[in-house]
Amino acid sequence: MKLVRFGNPGKEKPGLIDADGRLRDLSAVVKDIGPDQLGDAALARLRKQKVDKLPIVRGSPRIGCPVGGIGKFIAIGLNYSDHAAETGAEIPKEPIVFTKAISCIQGPNDPVMLPKNSVKSDWEVELGVVIGTRARYVSQKSALDFVAGYCTINDVSEREFQTERGGTWDKGKGCDTFGPIGPWLVTRDEVPHPQKLGMWLDLNGKRMQTGSTRTMIFGVAKLVSYVSQFMTLNPGDVITTGTPPGVGLGMKPPLYLKKGDVMTLGIDGLGEQRQNVVAFKL
Repeated sequence: MKLVRFGNPGKEKPGLIDADGRLRDLSAVVKDIGPDQLGDAALARLRKQKVDKLPIVRGSPRIGCPVGGIGKFIAIGLNYSDHAAETGAEIPKEPIVFTKAISCIQGPNDPVMLPKNSVKSDWEVELGVVIGTRARYVSQKSALDFVAGYCTINDVSEREFQTERGGTWDKGKGCDTFGPIGPWLVTRDEVPHPQKLGMWLDLNGKRMQTGSTRTMIFGVAKLVSYVSQFMTLNPGDVITTGTPPGVGLGMKPPLYLKKGDVMTLGIDGLGEQRQNVVAFKL
């Protein structure tokens, strides 16, 4: 299933994308697509719905983040060896774990706002993993059983805040609007091989990133298992798993986002995003 949430920010309704690509309203079936709807049993009930009987949503409503009630937004750094090389960093021996503030989460096509005093805002197309079942000290062998599904994420990053202002990476990663997620949550039964997904990102129509999840240093199963050793992963938590090469930081000379830029990005089977870059505004 391709699950979505649509409508104005804070008032999104649940929906799904049918076999013909049409948006169907699920609000008479479930109140939201959130932690209570992400377990295997709840998803199985949704699969039994007669999709052709669900109301078609007319027009072009805003698409929100496909998961409501996200508790944790966990990110993995330098998880592609070629991306590590372009940034001048060593290949990590264990996953690098940091957090993105949940206040940065937004819809896939909402504008990205440059933070106040930003000079090095950058882009990163990434595979997102949504947890469906509480995971605590899970094995790598069983880790994917705890996943509800997958989505496209743009891990927007302010590099000066991230690496030149002391402390951890978090303050360069959690700025408002820096977490576009979606357009869909694609359930794991439709993504049997999460390590075989092509991914790309264009800036102003020019291809910047072309990659594949097959080149991850640490795969999805390893990441879910690893993170669960340090914190309990609850239904609705999101892990964004790292980016392939082609970020602005790695260009010679570096290239960073400015007002008026347009980012488009996508992952095979998981849908596409489009964001206009706008100036800071309180």
